Amino acid sequence: MMKRIIGGSDRIDFPELELENVEARIDTGAKSSSIRASYIKETEKDGKKILRFCLLGNRKKTYYFDQYWTREVKSSNGQTQKRFVVKLRVEIFGHRTLTDFTLARRKEMRYPVLLGRRLLRNRYVVDVSKKNLSYDQKKINKDANSNIIS
Repeated sequence: MMKRIIGGSDRIDFPELELENVEARIDTGAKSSSIRASYIKETEKDGKKILRFCLLGNRKKTYYFDQYWTREVKSSNGQTQKRFVVKLRVEIFGHRTLTDFTLARRKEMRYPVLLGRRLLRNRYVVDVSKKNLSYDQKKINKDANSNIIS
């Protein structure tokens, strides 16, 4: 598989969550990917443990996952934290990839999503001088498709 060039930041989609053009920082220093989450709560429904949370500061939409786990993560300040992890499908350059995302309170961070080495490995080469390469390609493809007359 040929590696694509991805910039230092981009806008990505989470199609199954109906989230589009979410700002993401490409971070080769981070092992795992993370997404801004709030109101994270482990609870029970029908006798089964579930994880519920809101994403990207939107309190109107709550997500529920019954498949999740915890992982020790070293944060940017060097402290180890225990975080919940869920599998999310992310779309970059029109390709969908299922990968692990830790749920992080990234409110104070500029980017609500961080894409780490586990996702990038064997797929992308990072050129930090560029940005929004996937997003720009998506716009070009969308414009090209809208010009097709049936």
